[in-house]
Amino acid sequence: MKKRVFSGIQPTGNIHIGNYLAAIKYWVASQAEFDSIFCIVDLHAITLPQEPNVLKSKIREVAGLLFAAGIDPKLSKVFVQSHIGAHAELTWILNCFTPIGWMQRMTQFKQKLQEQQEQVSVGLFDYPALMAADILLYDTDLVPVGEDQKQHVELTRDVAQRFNSIYGETFKLPEPLIPETGSRIMGLDDPTKKMSKSEASSGHAINLLDSPEAIRAKIMRATTDSLREVRFDENRPGIYNLLVIYELFTGLSRPDIEARFEGKGYADFKQELAEVIIDNLRPLQSRYREFTADPTYIDSLLAEGASRARPLAEKTLAIVKNKVGLG
Repeated sequence: MKKRVFSGIQPTGNIHIGNYLAAIKYWVASQAEFDSIFCIVDLHAITLPQEPNVLKSKIREVAGLLFAAGIDPKLSKVFVQSHIGAHAELTWILNCFTPIGWMQRMTQFKQKLQEQQEQVSVGLFDYPALMAADILLYDTDLVPVGEDQKQHVELTRDVAQRFNSIYGETFKLPEPLIPETGSRIMGLDDPTKKMSKSEASSGHAINLLDSPEAIRAKIMRATTDSLREVRFDENRPGIYNLLVIYELFTGLSRPDIEARFEGKGYADFKQELAEVIIDNLRPLQSRYREFTADPTYIDSLLAEGASRARPLAEKTLAIVKNKVGLG
């Protein structure tokens, strides 16, 4: 049997090349190898205020981008989180077995608490329990995540082990799957910070639906340094980040890339990088327009994905409820 993979993506902000290179591209390449489940996590999205109509349109946009990038709805199960009630129901049950101290130690929550203080919701605090429910519902073997999300998978394992120790073997313990290269694509304007969908700066990220003109402008303005040599050096985060992006889009080796730009400056490199990105995104953008020409088509694919995933989730939930004594 194939190992099962679960991944989630929030329908907020704009999907950018960091999301594509660190996650979506890998999902596409590995979906034939694994039993893949991809969830558009709208319940996670509302841990922060959302405009209802925007959220609905973003759900379709994210789905369209996943399908346009190459996620095959026949090979993979793609659905919207809130369309399967078991996610919320299992979250509550797990809440009752998760020590509050485990939640307080979560790095991302502590960062949000410092940024927003009294505006932080209970939902945002409880985000890791919902993520644990997402994963555990499907007997997940592997969870592709960036290094910054590894802690969430570790909490999921802790919660599963605690439940198993009380009620006997129930949940499978998932493993994080972290790509060797590209798991952290950094911001173009600040290469010391991970590229983020929530960042408002116009020069921060290249979005998958950006025009060629916008891509060229963003790359030419991207932060580098005062040196000239185009070389992979992690101590020079600006040029290093751009080179990693070039590497992942072209598939060329690092020695070949350095040889290609030997004796050339940043302007030459940036111009070629922009065209590489434009060429790679062009077919994706074309397929996206085809997928989203009729919104009901996207809705039908998501409904079909939910109908295939729901029995798996409901089976796990029924086992859990029976062990706990509910229903």
